Amino acid sequence: MEYLIDYGVFLAKLLTIAIVVAGFGGLVALSARRVQMEREGRLRVVSLNEKYEAMELTLKAALLPRKAFKQRLKELKRDHKRRQRTMGGIGENSRRRVFVLYFEGDLWASAVASLREEVSSLLLVGTPRDEVVLLLESRGGQVHGYGLAASQLRRLREHNIPLTVAVDKLAASGGYMMACVADRIIAAPFAILGSIGVATELPNFNRFLRGHDIDYEQITGGEFKRTLTLFGENTEKGRSKVREEVEVTHELFKEFVQAHRPQVDIAQVATGEHWYGQRALELHLVDAIQTSDDYLREALANADLYAVSYRRKRGLLRRWFS
Repeated sequence: MEYLIDYGVFLAKLLTIAIVVAGFGGLVALSARRVQMEREGRLRVVSLNEKYEAMELTLKAALLPRKAFKQRLKELKRDHKRRQRTMGGIGENSRRRVFVLYFEGDLWASAVASLREEVSSLLLVGTPRDEVVLLLESRGGQVHGYGLAASQLRRLREHNIPLTVAVDKLAASGGYMMACVADRIIAAPFAILGSIGVATELPNFNRFLRGHDIDYEQITGGEFKRTLTLFGENTEKGRSKVREEVEVTHELFKEFVQAHRPQVDIAQVATGEHWYGQRALELHLVDAIQTSDDYLREALANADLYAVSYRRKRGLLRRWFS
């Protein structure tokens, strides 16, 4: 009998050790997976309804009498419960969802790396009853970068998910290339839009080098492998080729805008000029004059709003240079 008791105690200890080892192994695996995800980046979703409710309560707690504040708090709790019952549904009684994205463009359209992840995520859950609102600010930049960003937005259109672009400050050149993809463009009264044009420029140091008796050698294969250069002697033939390339790119830009906004007079707006919001409305570059703040505030009445952002892990040097 004593032998059986000792054997049972031994088995219990063995089982305990196995559970501890398995648990530790699971934690290690989970930690490794989390580290990997952190290295790649992660998707962040914030309920804007709750954010605005918290702002309202903070103000009313300071402004309203105690009894009136308690009454308003009860109303918000009822609204919150009602919204929770309809969240995630697909029937007619479910609330509409508005997903808010942010794009702050630089010369290289580097934010497209996050935009493509955000769009891919929304395509997994979005429906034609929902809406994506992109808060866009960009002065434009490299053609291929902004072309890719515009293509990411077209993915939403191709899946019949309504897209609204809101411009509070600036959407010019490549920024407008992105904006024109939307079903609807809204802009603040003095937002800058347009600049449907193409430019290329660079300095040339050839005369400086020659003045200091410095030779610059460049060997290429292909007639137009190099056209304009920084250090070599530029030729009229090279300049003509670059002009041709700029004109071809401009034609593609005009065709792209015309395809997505057929209501615009492309000959009138594709001069490289930019316009403020009200004038842009007259030229049909935008559909309404309104700030993004007012647009989202109106949507709160009958929709669940979510700010969606994909944060990429950045190295120390990149954070420092940023």
